[in-house]
Amino acid sequence: MQLQEILFTQGFGTRRVCAGLVQQGHVTVEGQPVDDAFAEFDAVDGLRFTVQGTPWIYQAKAYLMLHKPAGTECSQKPSTYPSIYTLLPSALRLRPNKGAVQGVQAIGRLDQDTTGLLLLTDDGQFIHRMGSPRHHVPKVYEVTAKHPVDDAQVQKLLAGVVLDDDPKPVRAAACEATGTHQLQLTLTEGKYHQVKRMVAAVGNRVEALHRSQIGALTLSDDLAPGQWRWLAPAEVEALRSGK
Repeated sequence: MQLQEILFTQGFGTRRVCAGLVQQGHVTVEGQPVDDAFAEFDAVDGLRFTVQGTPWIYQAKAYLMLHKPAGTECSQKPSTYPSIYTLLPSALRLRPNKGAVQGVQAIGRLDQDTTGLLLLTDDGQFIHRMGSPRHHVPKVYEVTAKHPVDDAQVQKLLAGVVLDDDPKPVRAAACEATGTHQLQLTLTEGKYHQVKRMVAAVGNRVEALHRSQIGALTLSDDLAPGQWRWLAPAEVEALRSGK
């Protein structure tokens, strides 16, 4: 693939802009300066290059984990708080896509005050696989409650509670008290404000909410709020296969 095309697919601008970056000496490939925009390289995942001093790794499709901080919205057009997309490099936000929306997209949303693991990708099939209710992808939440947590609340959450928009009970796939005011709650659905509404239905209130796991993928301990990283191929495959 021509170098200008490689940069274009990775979100570094139009083909003309990408050609200019190369011709002006702003690009290296595997540590070597390249000023020929039409130079051919094998476009394989893991190809390393820099653009204006920024190191980058070629990815045909982008799969990311983000540690979402509090006070951010999972929206391209936030209403009150900053968008999570401002935490990402512009190249990830501008990657060309066959659909109408450019760049990586969050798989599902977390409320502005909810922290933790968020997945982003530009792979439409992967978004559908992870977001579809019929696949029942488990998501683990760490809940801090306003009032003490007791076994009766845990058992109600496991047995199922009725929310105001659906007469059919919703159940936690797993639930345990992890402290006097803490719960670890696993859900396989994704209803609006589900954790907060379920906890309210058993007579308590969520004071803080953090998502620690999606499927087999756990939020990296060394990833600070606001930071992101690429997913390894094995992590993507584990999520895709549900193992």
